[in-house]
Parts: sequence; structure tokens; C-alpha cells
Amino acid sequence: MHRWSHEINFLWNRHIIHHSSEEFNLSCALRQSISTIVNYFTILLLPAALLGVPAKVIAVIGPIHLFLQYWYHTRLIGKMGWLEYVIITPSQHRVHHAINPEYMDKNYGQVFPWWDRLFGTFQEELDHVPPVYGVSRPVHTWNPVKINFLHAWLLFKDAWRARSWWDKLRIWFMPTGWRPADVAEKYPVYKIKDVYHFEKYDTPASRAFVAWAWVQLFFNYFLLVYFFGHLGKIGSPGVFYYGGFIVLSVFAYTELMDRHWYAVIFELVKSALGLYAIYAAGGDWFGARENVGAWYVWIVDGYFVISAVVTAHFVKWEVLRTLG
Repeated sequence: MHRWSHEINFLWNRHIIHHSSEEFNLSCALRQSISTIVNYFTILLLPAALLGVPAKVIAVIGPIHLFLQYWYHTRLIGKMGWLEYVIITPSQHRVHHAINPEYMDKNYGQVFPWWDRLFGTFQEELDHVPPVYGVSRPVHTWNPVKINFLHAWLLFKDAWRARSWWDKLRIWFMPTGWRPADVAEKYPVYKIKDVYHFEKYDTPASRAFVAWAWVQLFFNYFLLVYFFGHLGKIGSPGVFYYGGFIVLSVFAYTELMDRHWYAVIFELVKSALGLYAIYAAGGDWFGARENVGAWYVWIVDGYFVISAVVTAHFVKWEVLRTLG
């Protein structure tokens, strides 16, 4: 599944968010897709079912397989001697995340390294070739919602613009990055040519602006903690409204981080919807009065007002002034 996600054009969309980070650290491990529509891993498990592997074994090993992949997303651990032949190590996974020509499409293994050695995709980290991280077509945004669909949107546009019906069909199943020749010529897309001489994505920001971004990040965690802690009580369809609201909130403040003036529109819509939800529920936020206390609703209520005002301030005094 991992190898297909790297090597088949339309499947890359579900994996690009994990690789789009231009840094390599533990938070990179948590960059997981929200754009997975079809989980074909189930299909790949059919042989296990036919061989009689109990469902409980899969249910236990599945999470273990996932969490074993967290620890090796770091640059702080060097090579680990004989363990390099036994398990996937940070050194091996640094190679996997690198966009250096020597490292591209290598080290797909997620727990054991011998699969790559067996199938010819293993590459040792070279002392004279420091890994450079990210994707060869940089996403150039802080917005995780956009990153989840950037590649799919490019495929849709390329398929629409291609003159050949054969190209319109095969673009989805070609190797990752393939584009029809006529489309690539007429609609070029920036791609890193020299991995050692390119600027990582960054946006100018005052200390106050950075501090506000941290406030937004932690307050959205504040909303999420309540969400996950009371999923059962919120119930359906409330969980879908709440989840959609969180997505909108993250979209709004990361658009501001990208320094787009229209971030204020998304922020005003988000805050208005939040205030309306509290008003429509008779002064409650998804049962918070009963589950936590009235204080939670007051904090959330105040946040919506403050968030709209502060966002408008930064758009006026930092974003528009810079553009002007």
C-alpha cells in the first residue's frame, strides 16, 4: 500500500500531506491524510483472511504497525549499528523522506528493512549526501486542507485540459508526477531542480502575528479535546457539524498564515456560524453546559468574537499593508 501510494499518480494524493513537510521531526509523523476516500488496504488483507488469520490479530497488529512508525521521524538519532539490518531506523526513513535524486523512491518499509533489500528499493543514508526534505513540487501553503487536495486538483485540471482521451484516462494510473506532454508544455508547474539551492516555504510575520497563530492552534486543540471527549454525547449529526466547523476553523487561520486577505472572510463566516450555533442551542455549545460547565460556553463565545476582530486587524495592518 505504501509503495503504491508513492508510485501511482492518483494514490499519491492520500500520502502527499505526510511528505510535504520541508522539515523532518516527530510532528511530521502526525501529518496524516483526511482525503482517503477508498481504503484499499482492506483488499490487500484478503489473502490473510483466506489463510485464516483471525480478525482480532489484525485489529491488534494494525495499531501497533501504525504507532511503530512514529519514533523514527527524527534527525537526532544517527545510524544504529546492527539494528539497521533488523528494523526501520531514523536513518533509513530520512532517506525515504528525502527528495535527493539518490534517495527518491527508496526505503518503503515501515517496520522491517528486509523487504526493501529483497525488492531492490533499499538505500543507505550516505554521509556525503545530506537528505533534503519535502516534495519535488512544493505545496507552498500552511493550509493542511489545501495540501490534502492539491495533487488531486492538479490531476483533474490536467485530465480536463489534455487533448487526448487516452491521456485523460491514463493520467490517474501513470507514475506519480506524470503529466500529458501537451498540458505540461502549456501549463508548466514549478518543480525543484536543484534540491540544495531552493528556499523553504516561509511567510513574513511579526512576533504578534506568530503569537496569534499559536493562540489559534491551541484553541482549536481546546475545541478538539472537548469533541473527542464527548463524541458519544454529541451524537449524530452533531459530530459532523462539529467536525466540519473544526475544518473551517483550521482553514481560516492557516489562510491567514499564508497571508491571504480573504482569510478574514473565512474567519467571519466561522465566527458567525459558531455564535449562531450557540444561540440556536439556547446558549449551549454541543452540550458543554451539561458535560463541562457554563464556563466552557462563555470561553468559546468570547473566542469567536475575539478571533474575528484580531483576524481583521492582522489582515488590515499586516497583510494588506504588505500587498500595498
